[in-house]
Amino acid sequence: MTERMLHFIDTDRQPPATREVKERRKDFREIYQEFDPKLAATQSSRCSQCGVPFCQVHCPLGNNIPDWLKAAAEGRLREAYEMSQATNAMPEICGRICPQDVLCEGSCVVEQSGHGTVTIGAVEKFLTETAWKEGWVQPIKPGHPSGLSIGIIGAGPAGLTAAEIMRTHGHDVVIYDRYDRAGGLLTYGIPNFKLEASVVDRRIKRLHEAGIALQLKTEIGEDVSFSDLRDRHEAILIGTGVYKFRDLDVPGADLSGIHAALDYLITSNRKTYGDTVPAYEDGTLNALGKNIVVIGGGDTAMDCVRTAIRQGATKVTCLYRRDQANMPGSQREVTNAMDEGVHFDWLAAPTALVGKDGGKDNVTHVRATRMRLGAAAPGQRQRIEVVPGTEYEIEADMVILALGFDPEDLPKLFHEPLLGVSRWGTIAIDPATSQTSMPGVFAAGDIVRGASLAVWAIRDGREAARHMNNYLQTQSNAAEAAS
Repeated sequence: MTERMLHFIDTDRQPPATREVKERRKDFREIYQEFDPKLAATQSSRCSQCGVPFCQVHCPLGNNIPDWLKAAAEGRLREAYEMSQATNAMPEICGRICPQDVLCEGSCVVEQSGHGTVTIGAVEKFLTETAWKEGWVQPIKPGHPSGLSIGIIGAGPAGLTAAEIMRTHGHDVVIYDRYDRAGGLLTYGIPNFKLEASVVDRRIKRLHEAGIALQLKTEIGEDVSFSDLRDRHEAILIGTGVYKFRDLDVPGADLSGIHAALDYLITSNRKTYGDTVPAYEDGTLNALGKNIVVIGGGDTAMDCVRTAIRQGATKVTCLYRRDQANMPGSQREVTNAMDEGVHFDWLAAPTALVGKDGGKDNVTHVRATRMRLGAAAPGQRQRIEVVPGTEYEIEADMVILALGFDPEDLPKLFHEPLLGVSRWGTIAIDPATSQTSMPGVFAAGDIVRGASLAVWAIRDGREAARHMNNYLQTQSNAAEAAS
């Protein structure tokens, strides 16, 4: 049975049900249950079919959201899926991990009218999961062999997206990655309760079946030189992401028991894969029975606090210097963390990390001070100010730093001083071509824009692939003319 549109007036927003908190605290399975076809159609029918679809405008990929919502409401699920995947190489992944509350759903006209936003992300996930079950997800069809080879450094969302597109143009594609599994942060940085490993694995398998080669456990500059890569391939794409964590500059930061968020999450995700991880087994990166303090307020911090809950921490505290309304991450993730028992200490900033009896052994406390929000400069966030005389201590057996990520020094790591960088250390590109300072070398994703969202990396990978293919075509045409 199909649904007419504009049902937002008489039908309430109904997101997918979540698993019971007591149950989901015990494992790393995804917390959201699946829509059934009827509920997906009903929720899709709430779309107002705006003349100017702000959901689409504020989607980094420009997804044709109103069109596939209408098709889903009318029961044309395969058509809806086809429209969804036409602009998105990983729709079921974006449906799970995109912060829709600050992108498409946050811009929904129905939401602005006070009726509650359309459940765009849940419908997107439902459509693609249905497509996988029904066999609608087609193998990648390589284009006519071009005889040209592409090297991609980094098997994250930018690199994987570009690889798929370049393969459809008939190019040979080799992806190089330092880790033993492809996926980048999709595999090792995002916990399974948000994105189960099997969801990423089947996308990677699809790429492999299309003839895309994966050369894993390969450090560029060590295992293979950057100049060798340039000799092997007609074009190179750098999509390494940003992995250098921001440290905390306070007394006691050198104590043991203080860890970078990504180290902690990678260890947990490896355990989910069934790997033997000494740092987990010996308790170094295991929250079981410990008082955990996570410093930071973004989505990575939420991933850490929710992981610690599942590992059996005694208490988990998130320390953030601003209030909840000013957290940079998704409010949906904050709500999930609260439901699961995480304690939030708002408007608080660390001033020191303290060891036993003031010594240099394992951390025992975080010394913090209360903060307040001050005036904001034009176009900027409110300043934060220390409230004098408000220092206090929080018990901590492990402190996890989730303060953001910076780019590694790639020119140094790659032994390639001609690779230009911005003043922030990101790879500098011409935005009109995605090309770096070196001919035939392109870059995309977080290594260009700084730490950001997977959806932006997918978009950047798509754009870089378009520019790379244009570059190769121009080079081929010039070679033919010269001959």
